Amino acid sequence: MGTSQHISQRIDRNPVEVYIFAANIENLPRWASGVGPDMEIRFAKQNYFGILDHWVTVGGQTFYNPMRVIEDGKGSEVVFTLRDGSDEDAATIAADLATLKRILEEGAG
Repeated sequence: MGTSQHISQRIDRNPVEVYIFAANIENLPRWASGVGPDMEIRFAKQNYFGILDHWVTVGGQTFYNPMRVIEDGKGSEVVFTLRDGSDEDAATIAADLATLKRILEEGAG
């Protein structure tokens, strides 16, 4: 069993709004830099708990990515659990979550 790392970002938007935006597969290219045409992405079923777990299939391999939107006062915290990833992977995810924050807080989402 490998190691896990939690990467989080606080967003000054209602958790329902964050969840709806982030769960929309059409919005992914706006904030997730690694999304490409050669991959298949499948999210967990729509839910009221902020669960954004998703499976990414690329090159015949499928990777499970746990992700949550949780209430944080009047805003939200998005938490991505990186499993067996590199420091470069963690930096990319942190940058993607910062982009998500910028888009949502600027009202573009």
